[in-house]
Amino acid sequence: MRILLLSWEYPPQSIGGLARHVEDLAGSLAADRHNVHVITIGRAGEAPERRENGVYVHRVEAYPVHSPDFITWVLQLNNRFLEEAIIVMQKYGPFQIVHAHDWLVAFAGRAIKHAYRLPLIATVHATEAGRNRGLYNDMQRYINSVEWWLTYEAWRVIVCSQHMLQEVQGLFQLPADKITIIPNGVYSQKFRVGTVDPTLRQHYAAPHEKIIFFVGRLVIEKGVQVLLEAMPRILAGKPEAKLVVAGRGPMEGQLKSRARELGISHKVCFAGYIDDSTRNQLYHFASVAVFPSLYEPFGIVALEGMAAGTPVVVSDTGGLAEIVTHGVDGMRAFPGNAAPLADNILAILHSEELAEKLRLNGQRLVAEVYDWKTIARRTVAIYQEVYNEYRRTPWPERTSVISRLWRFKPAAGETGARVEQNPPLPGRYDLAQRRAAMVNQSRGREEV
Repeated sequence: MRILLLSWEYPPQSIGGLARHVEDLAGSLAADRHNVHVITIGRAGEAPERRENGVYVHRVEAYPVHSPDFITWVLQLNNRFLEEAIIVMQKYGPFQIVHAHDWLVAFAGRAIKHAYRLPLIATVHATEAGRNRGLYNDMQRYINSVEWWLTYEAWRVIVCSQHMLQEVQGLFQLPADKITIIPNGVYSQKFRVGTVDPTLRQHYAAPHEKIIFFVGRLVIEKGVQVLLEAMPRILAGKPEAKLVVAGRGPMEGQLKSRARELGISHKVCFAGYIDDSTRNQLYHFASVAVFPSLYEPFGIVALEGMAAGTPVVVSDTGGLAEIVTHGVDGMRAFPGNAAPLADNILAILHSEELAEKLRLNGQRLVAEVYDWKTIARRTVAIYQEVYNEYRRTPWPERTSVISRLWRFKPAAGETGARVEQNPPLPGRYDLAQRRAAMVNQSRGREEV
């Protein structure tokens, strides 16, 4: 199939998990011999068009004009996406599916859908109401309305978990048969360590210290603040524990300040941004990986920790609760509560047997259920289903009003007869055909 993906994030531009999801999905589709094009944001100096791992990646820069706010910038970016899409359509089309990822590409996705009469599929990775646990200002309400509009315009909506299905249904009142659950996937080989670098560990922890590893954005919904509050209890039970926090975000200064207030700053290392190689090394050195999210639509980080062979502790919320079976392939703790989070971490730090069981079962779960080849084929099945439905509708046909009126013209030399014409499709209102039918009826002809 010819597939056009729209995403405002794509490596190396990566803010959250969306970029990684789209990259892995596109690569898996291309590996399965589909023709895949991605339109995404670019930076100065990057090639505007490049084939990466079998995927045609088209990068555009936002207009070089001042944007008074984020919403205006998003609208300008969508215009640039649409400009690029026109060129891509002319050069590589026709496409069979347009797949938009999240609300930031909703305007471009909708415009392409109607301009080219193509079925639009939307993946909702998270919602504004979910991220903020409600809608409290005009910007949040605006984003929520765009999310609703995108799901309304989409032929099918994909979500990554049962939790997200319930959230999207509740927020946007979508019919159940319009939503499909397809979980995120993981390429296990991306998290394997080729050569262990023992000197790297020294930058983050002493040789005797047990590393507790967190990686992600430093925002309130990721729950790093809860992990900090759990550290005094963890250190009381395991004094050699050391927390390594990798990632950046608006809460970084606040978290560092709180670590000082708790008197644990010497036991917390804020590593900032780390590359994939360093991340994999830290997973290898870590005794446990912790993801204490307050809101998590899916929780791909848990799969990444499992793929790396690190025992994981997660919050019992959202998609994380659907991935991890407590005591089997990971541990689950009540969200937002430091005491049970600390107790679950200590259970792993105190038991090598439990840690090894979680490690092996986690790796098996990723390989058997969340492999990207399997996930990509499920996605293609949805593409094919939608495309087959689309082909059975009259929507792809785009005849002009003049050609429709011409069908009602009497044959040459006849006054009462008319040329053979296709009747209007039942249940579909066609203004040109109905008006012509009324004229024919007034002349004594049978209504079509």
